[in-house]
Amino acid sequence: MSYYIAPRFLDKLAVHITKNFLKLPGVRVPVILGIHGRKGEGKTFQCQLVFEKMGIEVTHISGGELESPDAGDPARLIRLRYRETAELIKVRGKMCVLMINDLDAGAGRFDEGTQYTVNTQLVNATLMNIADNPTDVQLPGSYDSTPLHRVPIIVTGNDFSTLYAPLIRDGRMEKFYWEPNRDDKVGIVKGIFEPDGLSQKEVEQLVDKFVNQSIDFFSALRSRIYDEQIRNYIHKVGFERVSLNVVNSTEGPPEFKKPDFSLSHLIESGNFLVGEQKRVENSQLVDEYNRLNRGKNYQAAPPTAVTPTTQPPTNGANQGATTNGSQKHEVSSPHLTLETQEQIRQILSQGYKVSIEHVDERRFRTGAWQSCLNTHIDAHSDAISALESCLVEYSGEYLRLVGIDPKAKRRVIETIIQRPNGK
Repeated sequence: MSYYIAPRFLDKLAVHITKNFLKLPGVRVPVILGIHGRKGEGKTFQCQLVFEKMGIEVTHISGGELESPDAGDPARLIRLRYRETAELIKVRGKMCVLMINDLDAGAGRFDEGTQYTVNTQLVNATLMNIADNPTDVQLPGSYDSTPLHRVPIIVTGNDFSTLYAPLIRDGRMEKFYWEPNRDDKVGIVKGIFEPDGLSQKEVEQLVDKFVNQSIDFFSALRSRIYDEQIRNYIHKVGFERVSLNVVNSTEGPPEFKKPDFSLSHLIESGNFLVGEQKRVENSQLVDEYNRLNRGKNYQAAPPTAVTPTTQPPTNGANQGATTNGSQKHEVSSPHLTLETQEQIRQILSQGYKVSIEHVDERRFRTGAWQSCLNTHIDAHSDAISALESCLVEYSGEYLRLVGIDPKAKRRVIETIIQRPNGK
């Protein structure tokens, strides 16, 4: 089966890798190439096809390996595999690369619920150090003055804005946003359905029918077509005998006839997959759970007095109305300083959400803050109640107020409002 390689993707990877193996006088070549884009567009698979086409050996690191209960292990792993790849170049006499999949999932920070650990700091620092000194990468506790061979690093991810900003700056990381156009999609999908006899026109119609779907949708669609035959096979042999017939059968694995890969059948199955996607998007069960948990957390909050946000009109025509015509009220608290209450009011008035984080004195030095809440807050009274509860529960720790921009998914303010011993 011959898969399609997007020309833009092939060109970008080939140029970056080749540049790192050339000595260009007076030219600073970034060691890291960051390939980012929305989920399911085949970033990793396209990389594998390019490596295979160019005869490149790859050393892999998963984003899941960038965290460990032992501080320093992920950073040491990166250094170790970088040195191993440099040795491969020397021994094999061919191009080799180090590839880190889903870097943002392992080292990114998406919101206040993502802990910024010591390992996260060390991973960022290690990659920055390698980008600045690619021929001098040492293991902890030892030093080897022999220069290493320069090793290109390919990283993939969905959202690089969650990474440490100095790591992704120009000069350290070259960025490539991968978004396949229609021609790329048609080529890739044609490669997926090549054994099934779909014509060029049918592939184009299928892509145009599901124009907003990513590449992995069409791969899942092809897999889905086999479900009917497998279901018939299970019913034929019986549920009790499936294991014996599939795993340890003396007759060999079962064989299936070619399923119905007609365009109408593919579209019918595709519509079913789209329906499943919409059910997931519309369920929003986590919001319901968070609301329930939030309500439990707030029950212990001390009672507060309610005052209108604006003075009641003298004619009583719109009594209790706010400046935007709604019935919202703000809560004043005798337990919080006026400055803290004003900060909450300003954050919410700008359309941001509020979160609260705590940390003890030992972890304060490493910045390992933890969230006090299960969700972000967008109501003034809820924010006041939550903050009062946190002040009581974490009276001996640092407490800070965080403003979250829900659209950009980033922090806009971090203010410490309590220090140990109630200061």
